[in-house]
Amino acid sequence: MDSKHRAFWLMPTLDLFARLRDGMAWAPPWLASLLIFAVAAVAAVAFHHAVVFLIRRALRRRDAFWRALLVRSRRPARMLTVLVALAAATPAAPLSSDAAGLIRHALLVAFILTMGWIAMAALDIGASLYMRRYRVDVADNLIARKHLTQVKILRRAVATLVVLVSVGLALMTIGGVRQWGVSLLAAGGAASIIVGLALQPLLANLFAGIQVAVTQPIRIDDAVLVENEFGNVEEITTTYVVIRLWDQRRMIVPLSHFLQKPFQNWTRESSNLLGTAMVHADYSVPVDEVRRKLEEIVHASPLWDKRVCVLQVTELKEQTVELRCLVSAAASGPLFDLRCEVREKLLAWLAEEHEDALPRTRQIEYRQWDGGERPTTGVGDAPARPQ
Repeated sequence: MDSKHRAFWLMPTLDLFARLRDGMAWAPPWLASLLIFAVAAVAAVAFHHAVVFLIRRALRRRDAFWRALLVRSRRPARMLTVLVALAAATPAAPLSSDAAGLIRHALLVAFILTMGWIAMAALDIGASLYMRRYRVDVADNLIARKHLTQVKILRRAVATLVVLVSVGLALMTIGGVRQWGVSLLAAGGAASIIVGLALQPLLANLFAGIQVAVTQPIRIDDAVLVENEFGNVEEITTTYVVIRLWDQRRMIVPLSHFLQKPFQNWTRESSNLLGTAMVHADYSVPVDEVRRKLEEIVHASPLWDKRVCVLQVTELKEQTVELRCLVSAAASGPLFDLRCEVREKLLAWLAEEHEDALPRTRQIEYRQWDGGERPTTGVGDAPARPQ
């Protein structure tokens, strides 16, 4: 917009404030200035509300997503409108040159911080628009979780950068702070080393966050085993990871831990998992019947994903046989429930149909009779003595 167009829009506004100032010639300068700024702020808020009302009516037929974006951007836009109105009212206020300069500087700082706020809102809106194409509330959400993790980590990194730049630009408008920064940079050496050592943990986690966003050893909602604790990744920040454990506790782990130490990710490539239910039985257990019962239990369960159902004898111990029931499920939660269901129903079936197949303890007893010592197996009386 050229100077003629700017003058066309600004002149009526400045003339309005000048008339308002002339109409309050009776008031002290500080009161007149306060009233002019109050009128400018009220007019800006009213104008903003009118624009928001019109936009909301235009979006009434759209889905709730766009209305949510409007609500998210409403506050920073209102603040920017008020700042523009106050900047336009400043020349009309009967202020001294020092007071006017102080107000202009305060408005400049507020404008810089508001632009940072707008940048943060734009970042949130962009992330929401990008993630709108993906759904994480479905069974096969691997791609969605991948993009969600990248967006969340990179959004936090960019947000940190926006905050640093906004605060830095605002502070650089103050002469004393700007001179102090130049002096600190000129000093170099020891000061930079001290600052670097103090910020080393923070910077390490920040760079680790960017590396996790790119390589993605973990994603949002991944099932992981960390420090012998099993849970799901609930949140990934720029410095730490929140893991929701199976008993609803929260485990806070530094982000660099996932790049420096080993851990188990059960859903790295797919959420489908295999699990075992171990059954210890007597040597007389009918393995084929147990296998058929396992298939019956698993096929009737809604937790099974119809991939794997296998029973094998994996070990022969001194007193029992170890049966491994290998089953599959679509995720870690259903898999745990399916394993428990298999154990419970097999145990009940063995106790009802094959009680002798449950683990038993055998002992050998020696009883004296005329023919010498005769071993007898089992617990109970020895065979009757021959007549």
